Amino acid sequence: MASVNYDHVYKRFDEVVAVNDLDLDIEDKEFLVLVGPSGCGKSTALRLLAGLEDISEGTLKIGDRVVNDVAPKDRDIAMVFQSYALYPHMSVYDNMAFGLKLRKYPKEQIEERVQNAAEILGITPLLERKPRQLSGGQRQRVALGRAIVRDPQVFLLDEPLSNLDAKLRVQTRAEITKLHKRLETTFIYVTHDQVEAMTMASRIAVMNHGILMQVDSPQNLYDSPDNLFVAGFIGSPAMNLFNAELSQEGEDIVVKTKPFAVKVPQDRRAVLKPYIGKPVVFGLRPEDIHDPNFAPPRINAQNVEAVVDITELMGNEIFLFLKSGETEYVARVDPRTSFKMGDQVTMAFNMDNMHIFDKETEQVIR
Repeated sequence: MASVNYDHVYKRFDEVVAVNDLDLDIEDKEFLVLVGPSGCGKSTALRLLAGLEDISEGTLKIGDRVVNDVAPKDRDIAMVFQSYALYPHMSVYDNMAFGLKLRKYPKEQIEERVQNAAEILGITPLLERKPRQLSGGQRQRVALGRAIVRDPQVFLLDEPLSNLDAKLRVQTRAEITKLHKRLETTFIYVTHDQVEAMTMASRIAVMNHGILMQVDSPQNLYDSPDNLFVAGFIGSPAMNLFNAELSQEGEDIVVKTKPFAVKVPQDRRAVLKPYIGKPVVFGLRPEDIHDPNFAPPRINAQNVEAVVDITELMGNEIFLFLKSGETEYVARVDPRTSFKMGDQVTMAFNMDNMHIFDKETEQVIR
């Protein structure tokens, strides 16, 4: 088992900087998820660790060993790719055993490791089958099994669930989480799906344009994003973001957008005073916009007039796509809400959970 350290790591492809000054410590036995949109540098960061790409600048460590110039086969890592990359002419057993045979492991040890991995993953009855006889989920388990038998210091998983259907993805991500707890090994997992990141990670590292934007626990990332990018990326539906300006009205500080104005809670006034008269971005998550009939008690609610554009009934909740003037936003409301498309409604904004970002720097104001 081992920790991983990216120390001011860069990766350049000619003029393109794919990974830009990545400084990240991953603890031993941690489940860290690298998340971000396509092209943000997360897979490149993983490939640098695997040795599939050369580092342009910086230092990369696995445990106490610098691995910049260590061959991939000597790094003691195992990688699971988006494509299962199974040998079609080999049985499941032989696919899982292949890497160990290349390394000249004794036959008895190979047998023991394959059987143990198959038992962990629940694929013992499939060991004699060929990949073409397996479902997508079963093939993914075989790919995981091929990594487990190696008993590596670090597991690297590059979007391993992308080829599975929605139901199987939910099931398999739960299995991977259990697998991490059982193996007690460092897992580094790459995905563009922030729901996967939120449900699986002990910590999430959010990347954009090759830059690490924020790294924290899933709940802290959700509750306290450091910047506009993280606020807009983490959460489904995403945080509502409104261009606004802060103004002083008597003792109150008011967030003024084009279609509405709402008062800032008293305990937030002091930190926002220096920004009065300046452009800011006001953020509020969909679950903090309520039907007033079902708003939680004792919240600091500010009423905003809106028109219901679209409703999406989800069973346990309703998504309301709203318009105030020309501004569109989303509310996640109580399933008992009776609002319909075209209704003129009053929504209750829970200002206790608001976020204010500096328009110029895009950093949160705390």
